[in-house]
Amino acid sequence: MEKVKDITELDKNFKVEETIVRDGKVFYNALSEPFRVCGVFYKDGLYRRMPEEDAARVNDSIHALSVNTAGGHVRFMTDSRHISIIAKMPYVSNMTHFARTGSTGFDMYADNVFAGVFAPPKDIVDGYESTVEIPDFMTENKVRDFTINFPLYSRVSELIIGIDEGATLTASPLYKTEVPMVSYGSSITQGGCASRPGCSYQAILSRRFDCNYVNLGFCGNAKAEKEIAEYIASLDMSVFLYDYDCNSPTPAFLAETHEPMFKIIRAAHPDLPIIMMARPHYYLDPNDVKRHAVIETTYKNALAAGDKNVYYLSGPELMALCGHEGTVDNCHPTDLGFASMAKAVGDLIEKIGCL
Repeated sequence: MEKVKDITELDKNFKVEETIVRDGKVFYNALSEPFRVCGVFYKDGLYRRMPEEDAARVNDSIHALSVNTAGGHVRFMTDSRHISIIAKMPYVSNMTHFARTGSTGFDMYADNVFAGVFAPPKDIVDGYESTVEIPDFMTENKVRDFTINFPLYSRVSELIIGIDEGATLTASPLYKTEVPMVSYGSSITQGGCASRPGCSYQAILSRRFDCNYVNLGFCGNAKAEKEIAEYIASLDMSVFLYDYDCNSPTPAFLAETHEPMFKIIRAAHPDLPIIMMARPHYYLDPNDVKRHAVIETTYKNALAAGDKNVYYLSGPELMALCGHEGTVDNCHPTDLGFASMAKAVGDLIEKIGCL
């Protein structure tokens, strides 16, 4: 039995077909079968949310943020009672108002039920190892469908997954809706400040509707540039969630950019359900009112032009479940805030019937 001292020995030269046995567990690269990576893809040594050339075409900030792994997740089925990860991470996020388990950690669901968090250490620098034991309430030994969610605000260059030696390992079934739900927007869209990746509103929606998803939230840098609009327009989508209000510096900037981006995407996808979302504030100040009016104008203009698949959610609607108790800092949602957003968006999606 080979004893492995560090992650590079586990997967030297990225030979993803290789498996390693140690400490009673068999370790696999997440890129190997039967694991299925969704929401991100692997290229040139990093997991990415969009192609490097497309990200660089927008600006340097989007280029940098596109290798944050928000929305990334890996799926597989096993009857293992313990799941381990070894993650190599060339950049880890550390913020005072954002739990490290969300910004930098991985979490896991078994049959769509939260099974545990792979909590990173306080002194994390460039990766970590962690093991989750399946909770006691999941007492029956059976094959379960697992999802491991990637960190929301960090980079991942390698992910190794370990299961108990002798446990079964097979592929997860395809999503009911394989064509992804795509969200575009600010740090909120990216997942700040969920306590775990699985608490982002997109992850909650994915579990509710059994749908694939791609997270194109860019912290501080969602400005509806023509280049990002054209990139999103090139994607195959089941529904598009359009939310960058918080990154628009002024209501005037929002007015200059909101409808043009919508029109670029609508021209490429004439029948796509598009949900426009205002910033998730329960109480609206005068600035919020101006911003809401801009988004409502885009929405009403689309309706007037005969668009039958465009929808709008205001801040109070998004925060209806939690009121003013749903943020960390009067901006970024807590888990309660994200649950409220997910309920509002999810109820609308259910009404539309698009997932």
